[in-house]
Formats: sequence, structure tokens, C-alpha cells
Amino acid sequence: MLKEVLLGVLTGAVALTIGILLGHFAIDKGSSVPEWVRDASRDVDESIIEKFLAELDTNQLKENLRELTKVPHMATTSGDEATVDFMLKRWQDPNTGLDSAWREDYKVYLSFPNKTITWFQNNSNEKLFHLREKVYKPDQEDPEVVQPFAAYSPAGNVKGKLVYANQGKMSDYELLNRTLDLRGTIAITRYGGEGRSKKAINAAKFGIVGVLVYTEPYDMNDGLVSESETYPHSWYLPPSGVERGSYNTDFGDLLTPYLAAKDDTYRIPKEDITGIPPIPAQPIGFEDAEGLICELDGDDAPDEWQGSLNCIYKLGGPGFKATSTFSNSNVHLDIYNTERLEYSANVMGIIRGSVEPDRYVIYGNHRDSWVHGAIDPSSGTAVMLEITRVLGKMVKEGKWRPRRSIIFGSWGAEEFGLIGSAEYTEEYFSKLSERTVAYINVDISVFANATLRASASPAAQSVIFTASKQVNAPGTTTTVYENWKQYSNRTSPNYGIIPNVGFLTGAGSDYAAFMHYLGITSMDISYYYDRSKTRARIYPAYHTAYDTFDYASTYIDPGFTSHQAVARTAGNVLLRLADSLLLPFNCSDYTESLEQYLSQAVTAFEEKLAAKGISMESLKKAVQIFRDTATKLDRVIRDSDLAKETPLKARQINDQLMLLDRAFLDPLAFPEQYGFRHVIWASRSSSVPTFPGLADAVEKAESTGLKEDWDQAHKHISIVTQAIAGAAHTLDDVI
Repeated sequence: MLKEVLLGVLTGAVALTIGILLGHFAIDKGSSVPEWVRDASRDVDESIIEKFLAELDTNQLKENLRELTKVPHMATTSGDEATVDFMLKRWQDPNTGLDSAWREDYKVYLSFPNKTITWFQNNSNEKLFHLREKVYKPDQEDPEVVQPFAAYSPAGNVKGKLVYANQGKMSDYELLNRTLDLRGTIAITRYGGEGRSKKAINAAKFGIVGVLVYTEPYDMNDGLVSESETYPHSWYLPPSGVERGSYNTDFGDLLTPYLAAKDDTYRIPKEDITGIPPIPAQPIGFEDAEGLICELDGDDAPDEWQGSLNCIYKLGGPGFKATSTFSNSNVHLDIYNTERLEYSANVMGIIRGSVEPDRYVIYGNHRDSWVHGAIDPSSGTAVMLEITRVLGKMVKEGKWRPRRSIIFGSWGAEEFGLIGSAEYTEEYFSKLSERTVAYINVDISVFANATLRASASPAAQSVIFTASKQVNAPGTTTTVYENWKQYSNRTSPNYGIIPNVGFLTGAGSDYAAFMHYLGITSMDISYYYDRSKTRARIYPAYHTAYDTFDYASTYIDPGFTSHQAVARTAGNVLLRLADSLLLPFNCSDYTESLEQYLSQAVTAFEEKLAAKGISMESLKKAVQIFRDTATKLDRVIRDSDLAKETPLKARQINDQLMLLDRAFLDPLAFPEQYGFRHVIWASRSSSVPTFPGLADAVEKAESTGLKEDWDQAHKHISIVTQAIAGAAHTLDDVI
């Protein structure tokens, strides 16, 4: 009886308390709704976006780039330290800075040149390659301009007869090996078709002892080879220009895989590093390449191996033709690269969120370059600095604060293998996995000035479209969206003709660790060139001493209006991700991409798999389940007025959207691919644009015919099937 009385009293007290609270908030006091309720239901403010877009200034962008490119700033050099100080000064400015900014150092394994000598010799006749690029402007005379080298190539002194191996693909070496003894030779290869390191890794399997890599004018210069037609007279690469680069396949610090490279972190022995050349490698300019390729003996190279140098490309005897000055001579390759541990800094800055500070939108760009790096990466850094200037000013003046926290990252040592961003994700793995909404990458912000280019998780397609519709395309009367659609489009079953958003299937920039390792919805945004007017695989001065402020301001974006268009588009995306009540992601767009991949897989593989007793029906059903649940969630979102409902409902839906890409992670799916855990967008070697593990497994099984390889194909069907079904379940009701 006493228990019942006490229970009744307690119930009455609770009811009375609730009544008092309801009455308190129901009374009109001029501002009857608590501030936290108003904040929790606040959506993106379009007037703030309009103000932000108007404030982004071309002159500021230009001056940012001028300051960033005053000196070469290869990772960990004095020039790099100067850019660290510059970033901190800007982000700690009392009037336009961020809430806080700091540096975070990692002790990482880097490769540097001492000297490199390459020559071909015949008794008393010898000719040295150019050890430096030709000077056309004062920038190229800077003593800190690093000589062309292949980072992580081993030191060594090798010599051998020369052969021409096209792009250094396995198929290229296999073709050569049919008629030539490649043992003890040196191969000359062109950039493209295969990763830098793989050109040497593949070569070593055939007994080749050294590899040269050059930039083919056909691929980069639209065939132009004359000094009078190239920089400084145009945007094309001059004959002595050499593309530097990192010759490794994995990203992150090579000695601390899956661990942040701090002072006391365990480091594997350097002998255990994989994915770097086992033989010496060296990049050269096409001027030097012509002196080699055009003197080669042997059969004509296949038509698809021919290029724009002034001769018919030969395979090599191996070696040079009898009529050459260098007949019977060897090519000598002397590499003196050294490796050492150096401290490399990330510069970090934040704007704290007002409502959901534990939800992060991350915007990043690497800071280091091979030389001055005006386009790669300083065009992206210039854009990031202008975005932070405008947002910082709005925060300092009390005019705006984002709903969610914004983290800005200026990554270090990206050129050596995406090191700064990878170490950051490894150090803060748990926090970033649990709290990050999205990652926006703007590395090279402006390749040229024709049109927007974007690659992204399909979930982020819609917010990029929304942002690009609010920005005017430079030099036109149309929007960035409409301009983009004219240059690159596809037909969508849901929307009709839309701009083509690429997939983030590789590790080309700092989005890799976020997308592939953490499963964070990511995107990469830039301005690009008109592909109908050039064959250039990238802007021609890429990774050379000619990538300077003069080059960028003369030939890439003279008025800095394309920089501004990228700043406006990427910044608009950033604001929407940071301020929208409901995250502007669309899971049905993911459905469309999965169905596209499924269609490709069925067309390419279903019949072959069926012949081995392997069915694709479970995969088809998983994609259908995903469509059904995505459609259901879309309906819930459409039918909800979240501003009038409990904030917990918005938070629930946002978590489902935020964690969608995380649901596709499988840490055991690709044991041989470092850092790749996303089963939809992992890197693939197959040319079939579909689920990467499945495509690579089927192609390997076809080539070997082994039962165990067909079993692996079956396994990858199960992996991708269960990943898609699992992701679908995260979009469904809680129970």
C-alpha cells in the first residue's frame, strides 16, 4: 500500500513538473522559445551564402598565390617551413583568422637527391643528360630548385643496352620480351598508362636493371616539341622540362603503415617497404629522350607506341643502331638518392560549431610542392586561404557561426605519397570515423579555365550541383552548372542530362585516406580544360620548375576568375554541409551508381561466372534492397518537417546519411592494397568500370584458369553483396 502511495505521489510530481515546464514555454514572453530550440531547428541561411560568395575576391586570390610561390617549398625544406609560418599567420589573424590554428608534426621517411648523373658512352664519346632544366625566368634560377629525381628510387650505378618500353605496363614488357632478351638492359618509358613506381617494379621482373621515364610530347604537348612553341611562349612544356614525382604505390609514411608517424612510433625495417622501385629510376625531359629513342636499333615499335619525337620509334636491338655515334654503347645510370627521417607539419585550423560542434566538415589541401608549385598545390591553397579569410571575418564580426565545426587542413609531404593527410587520419582514426560528416579536397584548384570538374561519392553529387547552380561561370552568362554540363555530361535515369561527376576510385590526392581508409563521404573539386582541344593528360608544367606564378597568371588563369569560381563552388558546398539542418546528401544517387556498376558487371562477367557455377543473383538482390531502402528514406525525408520536430529525428537521419559510405568498408577485402577498405571505390587494375575486387578477381581468374582464382571471384561477389546489403540496412528503420 505504501509503495502504491509513493508511486502515485511520484507520478503526480512528474506530471506537475512537466506541466510547469510546458506552461513556462507556452507563455509568450516576447521570446518564448528557448534559444537552443531555435538553434537546433536552424537551417542554412541563403543570405549568408550570398554574402560569402560576394566577398571572395580575385585580387586576394592572386596575392595569395604570389606569396605562396615566392620560393620553392618541397616538403620539410626551409621554403616549406616559410609556408607553414604564412598559413599560421593568416589563420591566427585577430580580424580574419579562425577560432584556433596550430601545427602538428610527424616524423616521416622521405627521399632526396644528392646528385644524379646519366649518360651514354662509347669509348671516348659520351653525352651527359641535362641535370637541370633550362632557365627562362628568374624563378628557375633559385638555388632551392631541386634537380629532377625519382623519389624513393634506390641509389645505384647501373649500365646496360637501351630498350624502349612504351608506358612500362606489364603488357609492354611482355611484348618486348617475346623478341628481346631484356636481362641487364635499361628501359626508357613514357609517363602515363601505369604508375611511376610500377614502371620500375614491372621492369625488374624481366631482369631490367634501370628505368628512365620521360614526358612524351604527344601525350602532354599536343605534339609540339619546338622551344619556340613551348613555355615561355605558351603553356606547353619546354624540351628540357622534367616531371618529378614520388615512385611509390602506397600512401602515408612508408615506415609506419596504419600508425601515425610520431617520434616513438614503431617503424618497420626499410628493407620491408613494398611498392617502391627495386631498381634505379630517373625522369628526364623529352629533349634527352629524343637523343636516345631516335638512335635506337631494332624493329619498329607498334603504332600505339609511336609519339611526336622526330623519328620512327624503335624497340632497341637492344641498344643503338650501327650508324649512331653511340653504336654499341651502354646507358649509364648513376643515382645518389638518400632517404632520411624528417619532421613534416600539417597546419590545422578550426571554426567551432554552435549547435553540433561534435560533427566535423573537413576542408583540405596539401601545401608542399616539388618546386614553386603554383598550380600544384598552391592554386588550391590560395583558394583555401581566401575561403578562410571570408569565413574568419564573418565569425570575428559575430555575423555567423556554423552549425557544425569546420576543420581546415594544410597537409604536409603530400607529394611524397599523401603523407600528411594519411598520418592525420591514422592518429585521429576513432574520432574522425565517429564524427566526420564529409571531406572536401581542393588540391589543384585550376588546371585551366574552361569548366568545373568534380569527383565525389555519389551521395555528394546533389550538393555539388546545388552549389554550382549558384555560381556564374567565368566569362559566360551562364552558371557553372550549365557550363559544366556543356563540357562533360551523362544521361541519368533519374534526372536526364546532368554534369558528369567522376568516382573517387584511386589515390590521386588527399581524399584517399578519408574516402578509402575511413569511409568518409568525400569530393575533389577543380576547374579544368576543354578536353576537345588538347590531349594533355594534365597541365603541361606539372611537377616541373616551370610551374610558377608567371606560368599560372599568364597561361592558366590570367584574371584569377577560375580560382574564384572554384572558391565559390567549393565554399558553397562547405557552407551547406556545415549549416544545413539535414545533411544535403542523396542516398538515391548512390543507388544509381550501384546500378551502373551492376550493369557493367553483369555485361562483362555474368556469363563467364555462370560457366564456373557462380551466380550473381545475390548481388542483384542486394542492389534492389538498397534501392528500396534508399527510396523509403527519401520518402521519410520528403514527408518530414524537421524544423518542427524533435532535433533527435534530424540527428538520426543525418547519422544514417553521414555513415553511409562507412557502411561499405571491409578491412579484409583488399589485404594486398594498403589503405583501401571501401569495397565500391577501391583502386582497381581492371579496365571494366565496376566493383573493383570483383573485376580484378575475374580478370585474374581468366588469365590463370586456376580454380582458386575463380574461388576468389566468388568470394568478391559475396564481399560486395554483403557490403551493399549491409549499407541498405543502415538506411532502413532503426529496428
